[in-house]
Amino acid sequence: MGAVTLRVGNLDAMIAYYRDAVTLTVLSQDGPVAVLGRGNTPIVILQHAPELAAAEPRSSGLFHTAILFDTQAQLAAAVYSVGTKHPGTFTGSADHLVSQAFYFTDPEGNGIELYWDRERTAWTWTHGQVEMATLYLDPNAFIGEHLTEAGQADPSAGHAIVGHVHLSVGHVATAHEFYVGRLGFEATASLGGAALFVSAGGYHHHMAMNTWNSSGSGRRRLALGLGQVDIILPTVDDIGALDERMNHFGVATRHDGQTLGLDDPWGNQIVVRAR
Repeated sequence: MGAVTLRVGNLDAMIAYYRDAVTLTVLSQDGPVAVLGRGNTPIVILQHAPELAAAEPRSSGLFHTAILFDTQAQLAAAVYSVGTKHPGTFTGSADHLVSQAFYFTDPEGNGIELYWDRERTAWTWTHGQVEMATLYLDPNAFIGEHLTEAGQADPSAGHAIVGHVHLSVGHVATAHEFYVGRLGFEATASLGGAALFVSAGGYHHHMAMNTWNSSGSGRRRLALGLGQVDIILPTVDDIGALDERMNHFGVATRHDGQTLGLDDPWGNQIVVRAR
């Protein structure tokens, strides 16, 4: 997964939150667009759009951007940072068996997950489906066990990437048809008709879609919130092959020779690019 672009109303406040609380680094800023990440890896792109209104309640769009940390110590440093600087944005935590996760909502209502993966050898698969759960995870105990002096002194140190992106959609079966049947992900887990998890290469999930807050929603109108989701493929040839696949299914695409743009059934913009 590549960076997630968010359309934001207050650019300065959102930069401050993702930089000072979530512990990302400002990699670049060009007028109304700021790119934040770790090292040379963009994670969140903030696009100033003060003319837009907030998204309508129960509409489709972003459920959360999930930022994956290499170590529990790095995760603890980030969780401690958000918890001390913006404690009111914490919304929960869970042990999902494959990972340990902490959830927040940024100042403009965009969901964030900060997480760490257990080794793949610890994951359990049954008939192609990965076992995940939502078990209690005490945030204070996690911080107490894993926060280091180095992490507290420099919480922005270490590597992180977008591990997965979770969307709010109107209908899970339609999401399965698009993301699995057409885009080509593999389904790795489902929660009845309410949530779907998909991935490539045997990961637990690179994307997820749920109807918990958006059941029955139609196409999004232009609003604050999710701008686009970037997906990274190995080569330019893979982009061409995907373009042909989308054309076969009658999905409109925007192909400039380097990137492939398309919309899912709810108007969530996907941009696929080569590594």
